[in-house]
Amino acid sequence: MSKVIGEGTQPLICTPLVGRNQEIVLAELANVLEKKPDIIEWRADFFEGIANTDEVVTLANKIKGIAGDLPIIFTIRSTREGGQTIPLSDREAIELNAAICTNTSVEYVDCELSNLPEHFQQLCKAARENSTKVIASFHNFNCTPSKESLEQKFKQAEQYGADVAKVAVMPKTLEDVLTLLSVTLEAKNKLKIPVISMSMGGLGAVTRLFGGVFGSTVSFAVGQSSSAPGQVPIEDLNTVFYIVKKSMGM
Repeated sequence: MSKVIGEGTQPLICTPLVGRNQEIVLAELANVLEKKPDIIEWRADFFEGIANTDEVVTLANKIKGIAGDLPIIFTIRSTREGGQTIPLSDREAIELNAAICTNTSVEYVDCELSNLPEHFQQLCKAARENSTKVIASFHNFNCTPSKESLEQKFKQAEQYGADVAKVAVMPKTLEDVLTLLSVTLEAKNKLKIPVISMSMGGLGAVTRLFGGVFGSTVSFAVGQSSSAPGQVPIEDLNTVFYIVKKSMGM
């Protein structure tokens, strides 16, 4: 049975696919599946064929077919939020996301809150019409914004009609890490949608291990290749989650 973000007592483990072409992506998928993640994220901004919608849709369907019950997150990360340079405008990226909703059985699409509101709503409409869920995301690879700013990002995700709210930031101090965890706990208690959060890099690695205690519903782990700084190997995450669950009676 397919797992759903926000259900269950511990975070789901998501591993990224970052291959440049179909052969590499599918080889990466085979390697990752052996490690038994809960979710697969296809970072399509790494894919050299991203400008060809039919090629992207075909590969998305192959990934989903091989993954079976494992949910898939389709993500085009923009350069402004840490992604790869791609030959698509923001509008074209939204249209590609909408094509994934319409022509595949992929469960989740990621849409950055930095998109124009009308583009975000365009994707939400396509997603609703095809029973796809939208993850509204915000990333800052330079710093950790203020507590008030992060609170607003979580609220904005819900206000925009997203199904999941995601915030990822870069800490410069341990206080930044505490800010992220505090905001996560507050968002978990106030929002009606599941939240995902992480503090990146070495300082923030603790949030990938123990973020679930504060309400984060997904932790991104290294299956074969990392897609963000500070990601922990999936085997290590499984060990930590088991210990936390046993110790806290979760």
